Amino acid sequence: MQFTKWLIAVPLAVSTLTGCSLLEKLVYRIDINQGNYIEQGSVEKLKFGMTKEQVRFVMGSPMLVENGYPDTWYYIYHHTDGHNNSIQKDLIVNFNGQGQLVEIQGDFPASKDFFESIN
Repeated sequence: MQFTKWLIAVPLAVSTLTGCSLLEKLVYRIDINQGNYIEQGSVEKLKFGMTKEQVRFVMGSPMLVENGYPDTWYYIYHHTDGHNNSIQKDLIVNFNGQGQLVEIQGDFPASKDFFESIN
């Protein structure tokens, strides 16, 4: 009977002393993807002077277009891999007043052919 008490008491004490950190690692967490998945290949297709419709065709709809600034589009990708730290990648696309692409900023560089003419 005394062995049975130890069989229950020891695992209970160990789990209490280690806290939730061990239990947290044992619990499965799914990967969470949010926002616009961005690939460098898609960004390299963007060219200076493209219209908003052409950019939307290549990149998809932006995650954010601020009120009052319709010529700045934000493509934001946020990825959480289980218990690991989150990763966020941003791409900011700027248009001129006529709706033509003039600048790309963020974590993805424009292609070396960005300023070539559109065919």
